[in-house]
Amino acid sequence: MSLNHPLKDKTGAEMKTILALMLVSMACASPQFRPGSQPIQPGQPIPILRQTNVHNPDGSYAWSYETGNGITADEQGQVKNLGQKDLEAMVAQGQFAYTSPEGVPIQLRYVADENGFRPEGAHLPVAPPIPPAIQRALDYLATLPSTTERSFNRPPGRPF
Repeated sequence: MSLNHPLKDKTGAEMKTILALMLVSMACASPQFRPGSQPIQPGQPIPILRQTNVHNPDGSYAWSYETGNGITADEQGQVKNLGQKDLEAMVAQGQFAYTSPEGVPIQLRYVADENGFRPEGAHLPVAPPIPPAIQRALDYLATLPSTTERSFNRPPGRPF
């Protein structure tokens, strides 16, 4: 009784060809670059002209740096009590500035606290003004008393 294995009948040259094709297909299937990474351009290293980094025992901190190509950044942060016992949040404010590839100076200031991240910068888009008719409606709605009642009658004890 002879077992007929499909690879047993292959010659050495055929096996080497199959192996070479498998290696080529694996190489082609591997990632060629990492998404989000920038290729490193040859040239002079950009020097760090100034850098500070301060961490205090109370949780506050401050850091800043300036590079030889005009990039600057700084941030200060501290722990803030939100008015309730054991309810604290880290709040931070800072800025960064650089020149875009198009030669436009970019400067962004920001605050990050219990109200979220709030950036400000001349390069950021601005929402259009509210149309006058909508603003009048919003002003009118603000004058109405607020209500927590439902606007329909439902029998007591029935959720729907």
